Amino acid sequence: MSQSPSPRDASTPPADSSGHEASRRAKLQRIIELGHDPWGSRFDNRSLIRDIRARAGEVYFQTEDGRRVELPADFSAESFDRKGWKTAQGKGDLAGPKVRAAGRIMLQRDTGKLRFVNIQDWTGEIQLFIGKNQVGEENWALAQQFDLGDLVGVDGELRYTNTGELTIFAERLHFHAKSIEPPPDKWHGIADIELRQRMRYVDLAYSEGVRERFLNRTKIVQSIRATLGGEGYVEIEGPTLHAIAGGAAARPFITHHNALDLQLYLRIALELHLKRLMVGGMERVYELGRVYRNEGISPRHNPEFTMLEAYQAYGDYGTMMDLTEKLICDAIRAIDGNFQRPWGEKTIDFTPPFKRATYDELFAEHVGVDPYDTEAVKRVADGIGFETRNKHPDVIKSEVFEEKVEDALAGPIFVLDYPATICPLTKRSQKNPAVAERFELFVQGMEVANAYTELNDPDLQEQLFRTQLEGQAEEDSMAKMDSDFIRALRHAMPPAGGLGIGIDRLVMLLTNSPSIRDVILFPLFRPEA
Repeated sequence: MSQSPSPRDASTPPADSSGHEASRRAKLQRIIELGHDPWGSRFDNRSLIRDIRARAGEVYFQTEDGRRVELPADFSAESFDRKGWKTAQGKGDLAGPKVRAAGRIMLQRDTGKLRFVNIQDWTGEIQLFIGKNQVGEENWALAQQFDLGDLVGVDGELRYTNTGELTIFAERLHFHAKSIEPPPDKWHGIADIELRQRMRYVDLAYSEGVRERFLNRTKIVQSIRATLGGEGYVEIEGPTLHAIAGGAAARPFITHHNALDLQLYLRIALELHLKRLMVGGMERVYELGRVYRNEGISPRHNPEFTMLEAYQAYGDYGTMMDLTEKLICDAIRAIDGNFQRPWGEKTIDFTPPFKRATYDELFAEHVGVDPYDTEAVKRVADGIGFETRNKHPDVIKSEVFEEKVEDALAGPIFVLDYPATICPLTKRSQKNPAVAERFELFVQGMEVANAYTELNDPDLQEQLFRTQLEGQAEEDSMAKMDSDFIRALRHAMPPAGGLGIGIDRLVMLLTNSPSIRDVILFPLFRPEA
């Protein structure tokens, strides 16, 4: 089976792009003259190419006297003498099931009265054999209007060619859509990565492996929902427009509701509404949806991205650690079951159980100083170039951790027990109130999951909110107290574990994709000039 062509560099159109279009439009007109709709119509009872290829075992040799001879198992193998085997059977020829397929033309070769065409749907690719004598004048005339990129259909018989390629021998052709634009050049691809991501329709249609990556994303998301459902969680749909942007420290997108004359924010997190539902007695809830942060763009950040947040009453961060591991392992099984996954030139071993280590242990190991030696930590921060004046020691420690430790965490590794002062929504450890019961999961230096033993004390929560708000600019995301959330906590929220997973980052890691834009179908770009 031939390889799919790759996109050309769309920044440099082909030399005769206008000529290509004129030729294609002339063929479109000719299709109409032949009595066909160049934009197609309903096409029932077609089979996916994957399913057609799975019927290869139904091909057999039909002798002239009507005997059916099954093909040897290695009939289509390169080393097998197909022509010699057929000759030894006497007069007759191969026969197979009648099939109907449709797809995009990826390759075609014209040899006079024969035309070989490769079509591709979203499950695979297969060759068509189109013979003038076999399809008749009308269908042959239609085949002459075929261009690379066109969408066509075929009714025919599944057999092997003399070279051993599984092929649909066409009996009738159908036309479904003319590609006015020529496809990208087969060999050079789109050199500009941004153009590939802008023209995702071209990237999906012609770039090898891209469609599979996004179909794997779908499998991962479906697996997550199935795992959570199996654990008794219910999926909800929270509001995307918030009167107060809360649940995270991030700058929101701002919009305005005209009828209420109200400033609103696109949500930056899912957390606070899910906790309200636990107060209402929904003990295992989750939402898997988009959140929006009006911040920078990088290989790990996009202004809109997909988050999973899940909350379990009467659990804690240990409960969520076990759940996180199960969600990821089940997602791997849904793709291909390979727990040794490539990441560039490296390999990530997702075999459970994942490693666990405390924040303080990792700080001491990678920074080389006692995390509770405030002056030593400050000296490290000064050496990096961080501003340390008027900052809480735990904030300085956190900045040093991000700079010195996170990139060294190949993982997967659960980092446990963060400084309590930087975790305003987290329950403190009963053994050590300076420590918050929180973990983050890191893989190849990238934070993938974040989880807490949730704080459910309304008075302490209000106090921590007020402490967090001190000194923040009015326009910052959490510069307003969410009084309704505090009121909800006063009606008693059960002790709980809560979890957030960045779905895009997880997909990056499981599909060996170095940029978040590689796993988002339509990432955000500046408008084209």
